[in-house]
Amino acid sequence: MESFFHSLKVEWVYQTRYKTRAAARFSIFEYIEVFYNRQRIHSTLRYVTPECYERQLLSKCA
Repeated sequence: MESFFHSLKVEWVYQTRYKTRAAARFSIFEYIEVFYNRQRIHSTLRYVTPECYERQLLSKCA
């Protein structure tokens, strides 16, 4: 979790000044759901996205 929060802060939060909490909340949601889980590859997941890694695990279990 510490690694995730570091990535979130460095790659997203520190780059933006939010006018409202709602804007910050929406932006962080977008980072997690659109970028982090679906586009950003992770070395600990054999260089695939979390979404792809989860699909691979589920297909092996089925």
